[in-house]
This record gives sequence, C-alpha cells and structure tokens, in this order.
Amino acid sequence: MTKKNIAAVDVSGKRVFVRVDFNVPIESGAITDDRRIRAALPTIKSITDRGGKAVLASHLGRPEGNGFEADFSLAPTAKRLGELLGKPVVFPSNDCIDAASDAAVAAMKNGDVLLLENVRFHKAEKKGDPAFAAKLAHGADVYCNDAFGTCHRPEASMVAVAKSLGTKPKVAGFLVEKEIKYLAGVLALPAKPFVVVLGGAKVSDKMACIDNLLPKADHILIGGAMAYTFIKALGKGVGSSRVESDRIADAKKTLELAAKLKCQLHLPVDHVCNTEFSEHGDIEVFEEIKDGYMGLDIGPKTQTNFALLIGKAKTVVWNGPMGVFEMSPFAVGTKSIARAMVDATKKGATTIVGGGDSAAAVEQMRLAEGFSHVSTGGGASLEMLEGKKFESVDVLDNA
Repeated sequence: MTKKNIAAVDVSGKRVFVRVDFNVPIESGAITDDRRIRAALPTIKSITDRGGKAVLASHLGRPEGNGFEADFSLAPTAKRLGELLGKPVVFPSNDCIDAASDAAVAAMKNGDVLLLENVRFHKAEKKGDPAFAAKLAHGADVYCNDAFGTCHRPEASMVAVAKSLGTKPKVAGFLVEKEIKYLAGVLALPAKPFVVVLGGAKVSDKMACIDNLLPKADHILIGGAMAYTFIKALGKGVGSSRVESDRIADAKKTLELAAKLKCQLHLPVDHVCNTEFSEHGDIEVFEEIKDGYMGLDIGPKTQTNFALLIGKAKTVVWNGPMGVFEMSPFAVGTKSIARAMVDATKKGATTIVGGGDSAAAVEQMRLAEGFSHVSTGGGASLEMLEGKKFESVDVLDNA
C-alpha cells in the first residue's frame, strides 16, 4: 500500500484538486473541534509553498443532496482554514460545480487556496457519478487524496475525480500517507507483544475487526457495552446491561477461536454500574452485576489489569471507549486506558488510537499528543483494522 505522496509531484503553476475531510462539528455556525482542518495543513502548505494552486473539496454532514442547505455549508471551515493559514481562502459559491466556482478556479494565482462548497449538496457525489466528477475536477492537473475519514467510501470526489484525470498524477496527501503507514503498515508486522483494546456499544460493529486481529494479536482487551455480550456468552450474569442477543453465538465462536490461536481475550472482571443510564442514581462497583444494575464502565481491578498488559506491549491499537465516557462517573476506565497508552509510548511502544469516540475522548482529555498516532477516521480506521481494501487508495499512483 505504498503510494506516491504530494511531495513527489512538481506542483508549480498547477491546479491540485485536494480531497480533504472537513467534516467537523459545527454548532450555531462555530466549529467546536478543528482537528481535521489542522490535520490537512501540511499537505495544503506543501502545495502552496511550492507555487501550486490548492483547490479543496469536502463533504460536511448528511444533507439531502438536492442543493444548498445552510446548516451544512462549508463556509465556517473556509474561515477557520484562512485563520490557520494566515491568509484568505477563496470560497466562491454555494455550489461546487457552478459557473462562479469555475471562474474562481480559473482565476487562481500560484499559492492560492480555494475551498469548494459541500460536495454532498449533489446526490451524484454519493453515487460516484463520473459526469459529476469530471465537472468537479475543474481542469485539475493533479489529484491528491488527504481525506482519510472518507477513504472507505467510493464517492465521486474520492474515486471518480481521480479516474477522470487519466494519466495525470494521483497521489496521497501527508495525512492519508500517515494513516496508511500506521493502520496498514504497522499492523502488517506489529512489534510484539501486540495488544488490541476494543470498546464501544455494539459487539456487531467490532466482530470483523476481532476476527482479523485475532491471528496477529497477543492480547485483546474488551470493554464498553460490547463486553456484556461476551460475558453473557460465558453464562455469567450481566444484570440489565446491554447485550446483543443475536450475537451471543458469534461471541462464543470468537472465544473458542481465540483459545485455538493462543490469543488471550480479556474481559472485565469488575464493573461500575448504575440502576439507570445516568450519572446520577445508585452507582456501585460489582464483580458480578446484580439484577437491576447495568454496567457503564470497567471497574478498578479491570483498569489495573488492562494497564499492566498495555505497559508490557510494543504495539497497542485502541478503538472504542471503555464506558460511557461522556458521563464523568463512567469516564475513568477510558481515561485509564489513555494514560496507560501514553506511558507505553514513552517507553518506546507504537500506540495507535483508531478514530471515532476514542479519538474524541483523548482530545477531550488533552492527551492526543502522547500517542504515536491518533486517526482522523472512525469508520475508515475500523474498516482498515478489519483488513478491508479501499478503492480510493488503490486508484492512487504507486511509489
């Protein structure tokens, strides 16, 4: 999966179509987390510093696809990007393929940055439509994919635009290159011991990931609500904790396979519980959950056990929180995993946080700088951990 990157291309005087991922949270017109915008800066600056013209495209949210919707406009991201770059970013129109956008792209000077409006204002984007992609390309000389968060989706701006350029250069941005290096490269031959930490609400979301990593991992640590399907599969009581009844048989098979492969699959031995899904109420710690209680975080013994295993690891991959970290009484387990991984990084381990809620948690804790890599893609990182291939990456030029 070694792909040519943007630094390998002469961009002077050329239009570079850069698919970025500016799908950021916006409340009342204000961006509440600009991490994905900041992550794109090295690629954008590489283009403009070398005299290229950066034409950026992204989606935001899930508009209907019938034209402009103010709530999903990329205008706030253009403003924030301009602040981060220290220069104006052209935002020409409320349509990414209209005459105004064409004219603005044609008028660009070397070093300019332009952001097109939300590509998902057109249904053709999600359909991967080649005709839409040809218009969206705006006569680009180079295609650059720096939108890892959308790499698992074969949408027009991710695949068809690149194909529309024919033999012109099609390269990875620095962010996509880094994501591939960690999520595919490191996992191809992980340094041992290799520890995988998985959490989140649903075991069904992570089963393919577990199956792919079982032959490679030495230890898989399971927390979050997904743990209770496995605990139920062992015939133990889980009170009123969330269980996916239709996946109990799958959980049993996974436990059996782990034993055959000599991968140790670790489940919580104690639980922080409540009688209601709330940070108030009757909060207790149990080794076996009583009736009427639900598990909402891993308990102190589990936190210690998991931290000890992480501390001995050479490679750690984490995807999914250990509990309902949005509620402070049930955030301790997730924090303990984050801190153990930061300590492991200091000892020389490669530590990877696989996007989504885990990335949000470490950002919230202000610990993101303490890991080897924090992925910008939730769904994309999970699919890469599952071993899936991405057409949006395959279409890029090999190094």
